[in-house]
Amino acid sequence: MKIRVLIAKAGLDGHDRGAKVIARGLRDAGMEVIYTGLRQTPEQIVSAALQEDVNVIGLSILSGAHLHVCSRITELLGNAELQGVLIVVGGIVPEQDIQALREMGVAGIFAPGTKIQDIVDFISKNTKVT
Repeated sequence: MKIRVLIAKAGLDGHDRGAKVIARGLRDAGMEVIYTGLRQTPEQIVSAALQEDVNVIGLSILSGAHLHVCSRITELLGNAELQGVLIVVGGIVPEQDIQALREMGVAGIFAPGTKIQDIVDFISKNTKVT
């Protein structure tokens, strides 16, 4: 069974080139990828994750709203009883916010310039697919 990954752009950030590059790289690595498009709310992202039965939510955030967005998504995932979904974030994340993201359940944080293979390896290693 393939790993299913939802790639989402949360908030008002309109720059999605990086998200599309990651989506293609994950697809090329054999994962099934669902891209939600721009300007998604946390509610829309969790709803899509539930509907698509994904193993991973990959958030691309460049707007600085990462703490708010990730907090809300982890809350909604808990309410939907989707605690087994791996959450990874890519984008601009200040060093001082990394610990807070990890504490709220974000498993992987990838800065601009991270090699796609490193992301593929992380997801593969940390996702349980049956």
